[in-house]
Amino acid sequence: MQFAQRLEPLRSNIFADMDNALAKAKAKGLDSINLFLGSSDLPSPSHVIEAIAESLQDTQTHGYLLFHGTREFRQTAADWYEKRYGIPVDPETEVLQLIGSQEGTAHLPLAILNPGDFALLMDPGYPSHMGGVYLAGGQIYPMPLRAENGFLPVFEDIPSAVLEQARMMVLSYPHNPTSATAPLSFFQKAVQFCQSHDLVLAHDFPYADLVFGDRSVAPSVLMADREKTVSIEFFSMSKSYNLGGFRVGFAIGNPELILALRQVKATIDFNQYRGIVNGAIAALSGSQDCVKSTVETFRKRRDALVSALNRIGWQVPLPEASMYVWAKLPPPWQQDSIGFCTNLVLNTGVAIAPGAGFGKAGEGYVRFALVREPQILAAAVEKIGAFLSEK
Repeated sequence: MQFAQRLEPLRSNIFADMDNALAKAKAKGLDSINLFLGSSDLPSPSHVIEAIAESLQDTQTHGYLLFHGTREFRQTAADWYEKRYGIPVDPETEVLQLIGSQEGTAHLPLAILNPGDFALLMDPGYPSHMGGVYLAGGQIYPMPLRAENGFLPVFEDIPSAVLEQARMMVLSYPHNPTSATAPLSFFQKAVQFCQSHDLVLAHDFPYADLVFGDRSVAPSVLMADREKTVSIEFFSMSKSYNLGGFRVGFAIGNPELILALRQVKATIDFNQYRGIVNGAIAALSGSQDCVKSTVETFRKRRDALVSALNRIGWQVPLPEASMYVWAKLPPPWQQDSIGFCTNLVLNTGVAIAPGAGFGKAGEGYVRFALVREPQILAAAVEKIGAFLSEK
């Protein structure tokens, strides 16, 4: 049986490999602590669940949901965005409901790229960004993210030959996996760069709320592109509202980009269940105390994990945002993140994500997901300390 060549670059999946290693550890009788997958363990807000539950009794919610049936959600998302960032949004032409932001970022290249066109992606970066480009037949130019540059790409390093064939750039701050943040001045520079080179600027923004300390709101790319000339931004309900399993998100941005993505989406799906949409409306329009509680929970977990790592001699900076800690590997593992993570889980049951799984520039690092309580995070670090002392 023959398959399309576009599947070749998708055959390797580090998350599937780590899941297999974790299963082997469990089979050996080890108590497992899964910190490699960024899936929140926190409950969804009760008022959101109530809205979904009420919808189940309404038989009118049981059918297909087409674009015009999402009008109330799009209006709610536009109102939420304008209240938050002060930028008007047209719900008819500048908002698109999505089955999670990952759907949008993976499908957008199908609307932008012709075979052979380049997409400028962050390295390390989120795997679905790469997968969408491969499915569209595009080429990837990885923009290395270095600690000395604050894990921000250096646009001046992109070769002119690549820029001549490039059609889009994908950014995402607060960043997964490095937890880096970007100031508004960076987005202003990125918008100007994309305008100058006729590039679409896609900003994946699932961690918009998960910012700690004095800065409670991360900048939106549309604050640097208020006229929405080249930009589209993707929002997720998974992190702020702990609705990962419900798969709901939305895009806001340039009307032509929204329409193009809508055309791709209409070929692949209708939308998710209307009751989930009603829950998302309740989340965006209701009290945001649940979001504040979630952010505080992750802040406490961040503090607990970093403190525990420092106690075993693994010095890690305190991240300003996201639900992850990005840690540079200690000797002798600096250039073997996959080997470190595989050996760690098979010997201790503690599973974390190897940096190499997010791109070549991620080698030498690992990512901890803050998806367990502080005491369990501390217990995981104790096991890691014992593992390191034996090597």
